[in-house]
Amino acid sequence: MPNLLTLCNLLCGAGAAVSALVWGDLQSAFLLIIASAVFDFFDGFAARLLNQYSAIGVQLDSLADMISFGFAPAAVMMSLFTKSGSWLEWSDWMVEVGYFVPLIMTAFSALRLAKFNIDDTQHTEFEGLPTPANALLCMSLGMLAEMGLVAIPREVIIALSIVMSLLLVCSVRMFSLKFAGFGWKGNELRYISLALSVVIIAVNYRYAVTAIMALYILISVVRHIVKGNKK
Repeated sequence: MPNLLTLCNLLCGAGAAVSALVWGDLQSAFLLIIASAVFDFFDGFAARLLNQYSAIGVQLDSLADMISFGFAPAAVMMSLFTKSGSWLEWSDWMVEVGYFVPLIMTAFSALRLAKFNIDDTQHTEFEGLPTPANALLCMSLGMLAEMGLVAIPREVIIALSIVMSLLLVCSVRMFSLKFAGFGWKGNELRYISLALSVVIIAVNYRYAVTAIMALYILISVVRHIVKGNKK
């Protein structure tokens, strides 16, 4: 059952990439990635509930995440690049090169997942941006642009692809939303983040995913800086 759920994650991610690159449908791509994230959550939950842990399950999970949260967001950004305007004049060769720049997120996602698999310190928090958070942010931006709610020029797409790639492999410790218990102590950031997320959804649900992911990154970076200053 856990492996079946993991494969559903992979299939949804593959569908999202096809929706973006073949059909240019970024709204469907976003919905498919939401489904991937749900399956990604429940495969681990099912493994714990049924006590069905396996070595192949661990490997399969990373391979599925590579497609859903590594390649699919890059595919969305590539598709968005072709639909976007620009602040500057782009020659033909610049457009051809720029179109493939978002693919670096796929390479950095692979590195991020490989580091996670061999790092035993990332059970309660992460080092670098988790690939699902990166995917949700990028793909929600694609959906908003498709709906005409934001305008993202090509220059921003290039810059965002580079920044997000670096965040994936940076040394910033980012908190996990996994609760070890339900007490306030040790879960302060989790409760505050969840409360702020509820407020964001209530204020404007259309921008909620983008805003929540941006808030997660901001809180994690500020926390990292504060901890560094204390040391």
